[in-house]
Amino acid sequence: MGFAHPLLLWLLPLAALPILLDRANSRGYSWVAMLPSDPLSNLIGLLLKILAAISLFCIILGLAGPHSLEQKIQRIGVGAQIGMVIDRSASMDDPFSGGTAEGRVGETKSVAAARIMTDFVSKRKNDMIGVVTFSNSAMYVLPLTDSREAVLAAISATAGNSLFQTNIGGGLSSAVGLFEHVPDSGSRAIILISDGAGRVGAEVQQKLRDWLERYNLSLYWVVLRQPAGIDIFDPKYQDHYEEMLPSEVELYNYFKLLRTPFHAYQAEDPKSLAAAIADINQKEKKPIKYMQRIPGHDYTQLCYFIAAFMIGLLLSVKYFELRTWNTKP
Repeated sequence: MGFAHPLLLWLLPLAALPILLDRANSRGYSWVAMLPSDPLSNLIGLLLKILAAISLFCIILGLAGPHSLEQKIQRIGVGAQIGMVIDRSASMDDPFSGGTAEGRVGETKSVAAARIMTDFVSKRKNDMIGVVTFSNSAMYVLPLTDSREAVLAAISATAGNSLFQTNIGGGLSSAVGLFEHVPDSGSRAIILISDGAGRVGAEVQQKLRDWLERYNLSLYWVVLRQPAGIDIFDPKYQDHYEEMLPSEVELYNYFKLLRTPFHAYQAEDPKSLAAAIADINQKEKKPIKYMQRIPGHDYTQLCYFIAAFMIGLLLSVKYFELRTWNTKP
């Protein structure tokens, strides 16, 4: 049990005043010994004092704001713990290489990604989701949470102004940190959405490889193709390519060597991006354990109701007492 204003509980001893004090008319007799013994009247008088004390007690208790504490109950559901890593480089404000879809003229990659990820989150009720963005450095936006309102607000914020450079290594490193102090639910994944790839150093590659395995993380990479951009699945990059590999292909080859599950997608328009996210949605529907928060109950209104009821009983007794005296000759 908790209280919104616990200091008011110091006033609770005042509730005993009706019991400790006598009414003035109880001493309005010249010789009390002349009165016959009346146990019933004494009992009724005591009960009335108790009603008054209870009413005062409930009023003070209501002013203190009593409420039960929040509870957490473990549930079994279908979902995952998901870290979203979203590219915020300036190129995300460009259109897709394949144009537009569904009549969304001029929709940029960042706006399309925010819209489709919003739909993705809205359909998944049991997930814990965190958000990291990156451009020239990573930005820690939101820890893993089951609050849909917070996640949707974080995703909406990623459609704002962009910066230059694409530091994917920093974004992924920050995303792994989302899971560091969170118990494993049984299904964990990182969704990386970018329209390019910077070079990731050998030291960062080794750390990411170890961290993904340590925290049991699957990785999904959704590549939003630039106009005339690199096709990471192009066979010419696979064997006997004599020139330096494009950064996207180099990163793709690194991801394929991870010791944890990895899957890459390539989106050329909002429709193919939606298809990629839909496929991830199907893959990450596994039984998980999650904690459901049950908010505490506010008992303020109940206290006031009991106090009002007791006061009503006292007024009724007073009304009948006055009627009795008025009908006497």
